[in-house]
Amino acid sequence: MSPVTRAGVGAILFTADEIAEAVSGLAERLARDLPSEPIVLVGVLKGALFLTADLARALPPQVDARLDYLAVSSYAGARSAGEVRLVQDVSLDLAGKHVVIVEDIVDTGLTLQYLRGHLGRRKPASLRACALLDKPYRRSVDVTLEYAGFACPDAFIVGYGLDYQELYRNLPYLAKLDVRASEG
Repeated sequence: MSPVTRAGVGAILFTADEIAEAVSGLAERLARDLPSEPIVLVGVLKGALFLTADLARALPPQVDARLDYLAVSSYAGARSAGEVRLVQDVSLDLAGKHVVIVEDIVDTGLTLQYLRGHLGRRKPASLRACALLDKPYRRSVDVTLEYAGFACPDAFIVGYGLDYQELYRNLPYLAKLDVRASEG
C-alpha cells in the first residue's frame, strides 16, 4: 500500500518500514560497538526527536542507554544559515560517558562540528555521531559520522522529524519537499 502524501510533499524517498529497518540497523551497530558500556544518546531537537526515541527503543534491553536532548538553530527557511547557535543545552553530566550525538541529517557538517566541540568539552569517554540521513557531497567542513542510515539525495527532505517552517515533522516517511507547493 502506498503512503498518502500531503500538499507540498513530493516524491517519497523512504517509507516508514524502510526507516524502521534503518533505525534497527543503527541500533544493532551501536550495541555491537558499545555492548557493555553505558551510553548517552543526545538527540538534536527538533529534527532528531523521533529518531532518538526510536533508536533508544530499538537498542537491546541489556544496553544501558540514557537520553538527553539539546537544541540548536542553523536553518533559515530551506537553507542553512551557516551559523550554529545553541538554544538548549543537555542536562546530564557527560564526563566519562560514551556519548552518541543523534542528528536527523548531516549535510554541511557545521552543526555536527559545533556539537562535537561543545560536547567534547564535557570530557566524555567517547563521542560518536549518528544520523538518519547523510549528504556527504554537501560538506563544507570535515566531520566524522560514525553511523548513518541513508545516503540522502540533493533535495530538501521532510517527514519523520524533519520540517519546513515547522510543517511536515509528523509524516511517517521521508519525502522531497516541493517548496513552491508548500508556500502556496
